[in-house]
Amino acid sequence: MINKELLEPQSIVIIGGSNNVHKPGGAIVRNILQGGYQGTLRVVNPKEDEVQGIKVFHDARELPPTELAVLVIPAKFCPDTVELLARDKGTKAFIIISAGFGEETEAGAKMEQRILDTCERYGAALIGPNCIGLLTRHHHSVFTKPIPALNAKGVDFISGSGATAVFILESAVIKGLQFNSVWSIGNGKQIGIEDVLEYMDTHFNPDTDSLVKLLYIENISNPDKLLFHASSLIRKGCRIAAIKAGASESGSRAASSHTGAIASSDAAVEALFRKAGIVRCFSREELTTAGCIFMVSSSSPLTTHHSPLNFAIVTHAGGPGVMLTDALSKGGLNVPKIEGAQADALKEQLFPGSAVANPIDILATGTPEQLGIAIDYCEKKFKDIDAIAVIYGTPGLTTLYEAYEVLHKKILECKKPIFPILPSLHTAGPEVAEFLAKGHVNFSDEVTLATALSQIMSTPSPAPSELELYGVDVPKIREIIGNLPANTNGYVSPDIVRQLFQCAGIPMVAEKVSTDCNELVDFAIKEGFPVVAKVVGPVHKSDVGGVTLNIRTPEHLKLEFERMMQIPDATGVMVQRMLKGTELFIGAKYEQRFGHVVLCGLGGIFVEVLKDVQSGLAPLSYGEAYSMIHSLRGYKILKGTRGQQGINEKKYAEIIVRLSTLLRFATEIKEMDINPLLADDKNVVAVDARIRIEK
Repeated sequence: MINKELLEPQSIVIIGGSNNVHKPGGAIVRNILQGGYQGTLRVVNPKEDEVQGIKVFHDARELPPTELAVLVIPAKFCPDTVELLARDKGTKAFIIISAGFGEETEAGAKMEQRILDTCERYGAALIGPNCIGLLTRHHHSVFTKPIPALNAKGVDFISGSGATAVFILESAVIKGLQFNSVWSIGNGKQIGIEDVLEYMDTHFNPDTDSLVKLLYIENISNPDKLLFHASSLIRKGCRIAAIKAGASESGSRAASSHTGAIASSDAAVEALFRKAGIVRCFSREELTTAGCIFMVSSSSPLTTHHSPLNFAIVTHAGGPGVMLTDALSKGGLNVPKIEGAQADALKEQLFPGSAVANPIDILATGTPEQLGIAIDYCEKKFKDIDAIAVIYGTPGLTTLYEAYEVLHKKILECKKPIFPILPSLHTAGPEVAEFLAKGHVNFSDEVTLATALSQIMSTPSPAPSELELYGVDVPKIREIIGNLPANTNGYVSPDIVRQLFQCAGIPMVAEKVSTDCNELVDFAIKEGFPVVAKVVGPVHKSDVGGVTLNIRTPEHLKLEFERMMQIPDATGVMVQRMLKGTELFIGAKYEQRFGHVVLCGLGGIFVEVLKDVQSGLAPLSYGEAYSMIHSLRGYKILKGTRGQQGINEKKYAEIIVRLSTLLRFATEIKEMDINPLLADDKNVVAVDARIRIEK
């Protein structure tokens, strides 16, 4: 539980506060004092009479009632201290900095549980243990530095790691990113990342609260809660970016299908973030850059009436302009050519040799006035431009105060977002610092900016929370699975697969499974040659020579039947009509706590070789399915390229959605592949499918 005593305490006691600011107990007192805390600050230390100008209590039993307690004492003393303060002093909030609890030993876990039980019994909030503390505009109850600039509209940052939080703050402060709060949850025994998001969601006020949330996550203990509150906040106007560390932990688990090998827990995280609308980042720099982009676009939104987003680049250094152009283009954003009468008019106002085609290069000798003119043209004259990137540094021959003052004014005036890229952090350190002090951010590296921008622009909006059945026959699905033997544990027969797909409306190519060669020949003659023959039984048919394509005669089919029935574990042979088209893939795997992760991509061997797949969390909406398809590296192949016909994208998305709905009501399905589906411009048909069920 998060309460007023935790967020806005009228009194704070530091249990273990000291005069040594090089240790946590002293540093936390210093930070609270330097932060201008307006309430009553108390310190308990049995060996000191005064700590940093504050009269000390030698024993916690001497304290008057105190709302918030910060414990910086050995773990073994914490349970009794929490009990005393909660019971006798009316303390309703605890921040436990101390380590040595459940993260280390079983005995530590028992102490941690006792602390939680005490807090629950007395209705107290608990942050930690094993954390760096809580930083808000009301109190700086952290023992670390840096302390970033605090602002009500700054970023809310929630971290599952104290040390990583410090490093992320270091990255943010250099960029000028301001904060509203920093939450270090430590072991998260009572309050985890999901709980902080829940509080921010249920108490959200768009007029006073921060609209930007950054997360560093090491463990998602409640995916549903994270999904619900993150997507709710985003629908209310917030932007959220997150790092999920340790996502590849289970990526090497043995799996019996292609999907099982690909659908690691990282795919589950990717799917959860896509459904919630969370921008996924993979480094501290990327996370803080995303935060800066959100801050820039909160005052001047990144909007466009066309696709993709069009950038103008204004620079006085050609190389960085070219690198930014390349990086934006690689990320699916656009740096359009600028030409015509307005471009000529701009060129007339710049020095000879300047370029205006985009990037707009005003040359190293370009003046602050010319910088302002170029920005004005991008803002007012060049109508197709959506956003402006300004690259402006120095070789150390000039000062930049005047140029950065021009940039400052243009950022305040312009309706189009301006992204300042000021690379001279060493040579022009004072000038950059003055620019940041005016409330701006700085993207010192243009490629990092482009990477984060691309990730933000490709992140879909939160998926609808309402579940639609799309005509999927749920009662029949439950009946089919219910009729399977209670000990079913493995891949089900092709007949069961076909029944389930019929219930979901997923089209399959006509097929016949039999141990009677004559039945298969009759079926092939009826459907028409050429046909495909596949062994039934072995999981990986191709690996054991269990697939033969383009069989054109009954005699050839008989030979293949006899050969395949000799393959170990063969239980029959399946015959299908030979179809042509682009090979696609859909798979799914059940991940504990997350549910079914659905994957899509190019089919055949490309699933294993290229691993070009995208993931979503069942059940999926059509918007999510299209986002998955469009995010594939091979999407141009699906769209049609170099004279080749594209596939029926709508049908592919429909099958993904219908399959995800089937899975939503069949949690017994633990793994499945449809590989391949064959697609052309008219139809998408499942050719080969496997479903593994555990009852």
